[in-house]
Formats: sequence, C-alpha cells, structure tokens
Amino acid sequence: MRIDIVSVLPELLESPLQHSIMKRAQEKGLLEVHLHDLRAYGLGKHRQVDDYQYGGGAGMVMMAEPLANCIDGLQRERAYDEVIYMTPDGQRLNQSMANRLSMKENLLILCGHYKGMDERIRQHYVTMEVSIGDFVLSGGELPAAVLVDAIGRLLPGVLNDETSALFDSFQDNLLAPPVYTRPEEFRGWAVPDILLSGNLKKIEEWRYDEALKRTLERRPDLLEEEE
Repeated sequence: MRIDIVSVLPELLESPLQHSIMKRAQEKGLLEVHLHDLRAYGLGKHRQVDDYQYGGGAGMVMMAEPLANCIDGLQRERAYDEVIYMTPDGQRLNQSMANRLSMKENLLILCGHYKGMDERIRQHYVTMEVSIGDFVLSGGELPAAVLVDAIGRLLPGVLNDETSALFDSFQDNLLAPPVYTRPEEFRGWAVPDILLSGNLKKIEEWRYDEALKRTLERRPDLLEEEE
C-alpha cells in the first residue's frame, strides 16, 4: 500500500510514522508513506498557501490553487482509490472504516489547517472526509497519523501475529476482553483459572463472554449499531 500525505507542516508527521509498527511496516516494504509539503506549490516568492476568507470573519483559508496543483501532480503519477480530507466535520473514523481502507492500494490524504480549505477543492477533488472525533485540533496532521496507524497495522504481514488485529477492540462491534500475563498471582490478585486451563474452546467462550459484558457496560452503543 502507498499513502501520500499533503500538509503545510509535514515535519509534524515524521516522528509518529518512523517508529514501532509503522516503521516495521515500511521496512518490510508493506507500506509506503510519502509526505508532501504544500508550500512547494505555494504562490509567489513567499509560497503563499492561505488567504482571507470571502465574506469576512476570523481565520485564514487554504487556497484552492496550491492544493489543486499539488493533487493534479500526484494524480498524474498514479490513480488514488480515495482522496481523503482530514476534517472535524467528516465521517467518524472507526474500525470498520480502517478495515475497508486497509484493502486499498493508493490513498491520498489532505491535512486541513487554519479554518480549512477552499470548498471547491472539497467538491471537486475530495472523495472521502474523515474525522477522529468531535473536537478541533490545530491541523489535520495528527489525525492523518492516527488514520495511517489504524490502517497500516492491519496490512497482512505487519504484525508479528497476523491474527492479532482480528481480536482488537471494535472488531465485530465488541470491545476487547481482559488480558493477563505473568505472574499468575500479583499482590493477591490471581489470573482467572480458565486462562490457565489449556482448554482453548472454553477460553474462547470466556473471552467472548467477557468482551460482550465489557461492551454492555462501557459502550452499549456499539451493540445498538449492530442491530
């Protein structure tokens, strides 16, 4: 998979994507992430990428021309399955969306900034708008990193145990069950006997029951979505 990210501050994305699982995914050749500085397409000697909004009001707006020139140039090199705009008013990112996007080949992510981008870019280029929650950040860079991480870890071969992602929270609309490791007893708190039994069928039944119970207690809305 290849993901291209367009940003006015691409350096914000360098560290989150160069460590841990994302680093492993790229070293294995399973994921390519390319950062593009929108200012390289800026206008005039100052490489301008933003301007005042028509109609007045506080805050600057990302200009259409630099964005269009950047996207046009990238699309001449390859076809993108989705052109994604990270914005607070987009569709809420969830595990189902990450699963679907992990099956794509080429994605282009646009990071919003300032008061957002000229609406004409959203209308004529963007195919998908994504939010990571009902709050506003300084820009779309951190949400883009979240999206790439959510997608990248699902690619076959990225995780050491390829079945691991199948049992994450939100798969099948359930939260993950409790997990334990050594020692068997810590400060008088014991690991449930069933996990030490070696009975895999019973263990899986216990995990499902615990996942269902935890979901009912903490996120009953997930079960309502499934109905």
